[in-house]
Amino acid sequence: MKLATIRVAGQTRAVRVDADRAVELGPADLVEVLRRPDWRVTAAAADGPAHPLDGLDYAPLVTSPEKIICVGVNYRKHIEEMGREAPAYPTLFAKYGRALIGAYDDIVLPAASEAMDWEAELALVIGTEVRNADEDEARAAIAGYSVLNDVTARDWQYRTLQWLQGKTFEATTPLGPWLVTPDEAPATSGEMSCEVDGEVMQRTDVSDILFNPVQLVSYISKIITLAPGDVIATGTPGGVGHARKPPRYLSDGAVVTTRIEGLGECRNVCRLEKA
Repeated sequence: MKLATIRVAGQTRAVRVDADRAVELGPADLVEVLRRPDWRVTAAAADGPAHPLDGLDYAPLVTSPEKIICVGVNYRKHIEEMGREAPAYPTLFAKYGRALIGAYDDIVLPAASEAMDWEAELALVIGTEVRNADEDEARAAIAGYSVLNDVTARDWQYRTLQWLQGKTFEATTPLGPWLVTPDEAPATSGEMSCEVDGEVMQRTDVSDILFNPVQLVSYISKIITLAPGDVIATGTPGGVGHARKPPRYLSDGAVVTTRIEGLGECRNVCRLEKA
């Protein structure tokens, strides 16, 4: 099953994306859907107003997540290219909701940065409140998977030892276009890629991941309760612009296409921030 949040007449609507149409589920946002204990049953049975697939205006998959938790240095090839050692524990940082954009929205390149970089990532969304989860509980808590690009201001990221300031500029992080439930996309393998203006910058199999989604949910839930609609971005593979010699960064008008096999793609045009 595929679920999404779309924009309709200036408002948002949670929908189920079928092969030939998008069917409204009732709530305005996917977070509201996931807060229902029986969301899988009600989403599958929903028969609300329908919209043709062509021209759907996808909002960020979740418009009001309680938390967006991201994982750094979590792909073996990326660890190698950045000259790091494999971490013993997941490297965590956060984003805020205003960083998120829809699957086809413009990425805003902030005027304050001259080093905006791409980072294709597999994202998961929590569907059941969970705390101190073992791996079985963690697996059951995952509502599904989606595509994310953790577009990063490298010149801000490395100002300090903490990365937050480089990771959560507004309107920089595409998430979508939809959530695919685990029965259709287990996300243990499959090609992930990032193209900039049609040139492949990143390409790897998701199996190159160090800490997998279930391990991450279990680990993070020992720190804080994970709630329906929370997003976990699981890290990026090798091929980022900052690691190239010389480094390469995003520019005004660049088209970033982030794709994961079985999950779809985000396609975003970069635009310089307006004064």
